[in-house]
Amino acid sequence: MISRVLERLLRLPAPATRRLTVRRDLRVPMPDGAELLADHWAPRTGGDGLPTALVRSPYGRTGAFGALFARPLAERGFQVLIQSTRGGFGSGGVFDPLRQERADGLATLDWVVRQPWFGDSMVLLGASYLGYVQWAVADRLPPQVKAMVPHVTESGLTLEFLREDGLSLETPFGWGVQVAVQERRFALLRRRGQAKKLERALNTLPLAQADVVAIGHRSDYIQDVLTHPETDARWAAVDHRARVADVTVPVSAIGGWYDIFLPGQLRDFRTLQDAGRRPRLTVGPWTHAARPDLLAGAGLTLRETLGFGLAHARGEEPPERAPVRLFVMGEEAWRDFASWPPEGYAPQRFHLHGGGTLSVGEPAESEPDRYRYDPADPTPAAGGVRMAPDAGRVDNTALEARADVLTYTTAVLDEDVEVIGDVSAEIWFRSSLPFADVFVRLCDVDPGGRSVNVCDGLTSLWNADELAAVGVRMWPTAHRFRRGHRLRVQVSSGAFPRYARNPGTGEPHATATTLRAADQEVRHDPAHPSAIVLPVRTGGATTRA
Repeated sequence: MISRVLERLLRLPAPATRRLTVRRDLRVPMPDGAELLADHWAPRTGGDGLPTALVRSPYGRTGAFGALFARPLAERGFQVLIQSTRGGFGSGGVFDPLRQERADGLATLDWVVRQPWFGDSMVLLGASYLGYVQWAVADRLPPQVKAMVPHVTESGLTLEFLREDGLSLETPFGWGVQVAVQERRFALLRRRGQAKKLERALNTLPLAQADVVAIGHRSDYIQDVLTHPETDARWAAVDHRARVADVTVPVSAIGGWYDIFLPGQLRDFRTLQDAGRRPRLTVGPWTHAARPDLLAGAGLTLRETLGFGLAHARGEEPPERAPVRLFVMGEEAWRDFASWPPEGYAPQRFHLHGGGTLSVGEPAESEPDRYRYDPADPTPAAGGVRMAPDAGRVDNTALEARADVLTYTTAVLDEDVEVIGDVSAEIWFRSSLPFADVFVRLCDVDPGGRSVNVCDGLTSLWNADELAAVGVRMWPTAHRFRRGHRLRVQVSSGAFPRYARNPGTGEPHATATTLRAADQEVRHDPAHPSAIVLPVRTGGATTRA
């Protein structure tokens, strides 16, 4: 019954068999003596020697992971090994997030290829942390590994969140809480209560005490997130970005426009592309963890593992397709391209103007716009790049009605404007305090006036009381603004709790207890031409997928 439901739900091809056998709790020895547990799925007959799909997970081996990954693949040409990473769900040792995955992953690969049931080929797959563990070993894979299918993940994982010029609070903190409580009794039944604890924790001052509020005890991972920025030596062992150029195995990467790891995933893809490899990239209109997106992503990952991965495992060429397949939002259609970023899209500046307007024309003389940002009532996050129920595309009407959010809107478009690639902004900004943030969001306003977020980004400043052009790196996107719609740019000073609120005092995030409101100023005149920079299509054909 489960098999047939998943076949329809995930749009999978018919299975070769539905009769499987599962060997539980296989012990995989690590060099330091710890043993990691794994479950082996295979067809009841003829399983030995089939290509092996390897999944390494910190979230357990049964339930959704067995149903969504092991069963469908074991029914369709693979044997599957799902392993619990160190320190979780029966595996030995202590879970120290991210830090053990290279050594443990390499040891696991060595163990798999020596098993009597192993054939001569293996494929690595998995999403998020399960994809990161692939990148942790990808430059030292044994020849038996024939392909990788990393989904909504990247080789640096946590590091994007820890930028000194913009601390992403909600995602790493929430994940630290999740892995700390996931094995507690009745954890699933307590999710609503845990969500309320998490909300209280994110509002706790000082943040160094927030883990105790959420979990009941200290978390080394959360403390590291709060006190060690991306460049700190504490993170050196978990950073595998420099290894990507040395990866030679075929890679098919799957991401989402509202995924928390998208910039890093695109960086990894481009590194492979620039190194002369032939990776694949597929990016859909998805978030990281919203339930419909999880199913869509799982289905695509499985289909790509069966099409791309299984072909390579058998020594065959996978079905032909363009290297890059993107879902163009607004058009709501899949399109094929030769590379990322695609050719034929040139940067175009859309300038902020007085009176809340936005256009490609140069700004005229105008008075600055001003607003007051109060970290005691921080500008909230609404949709976008989050691991929250309202992640992704949402109505921004309530957000744009706030006094601490400025908006700049084009006239009604008389033709489509297609934007695909990297997006950035340059905002001439000054604050009454040295410490402030600049948050910029691009929205699509439909003929009815509904404003829906497309992409955004934030930059933190230490000399904000000096007028300067602030560069804001925003999320990449693929979006067509339809004729009759309008483009809108929001400027504010926060998106809490996605980003940590700026206390305005210069105190470290972990120890700050004082909150100071600030008066912010945005300039848009000939000497201070604030603008959003969009990669706009300039000509040339693309292929509809």
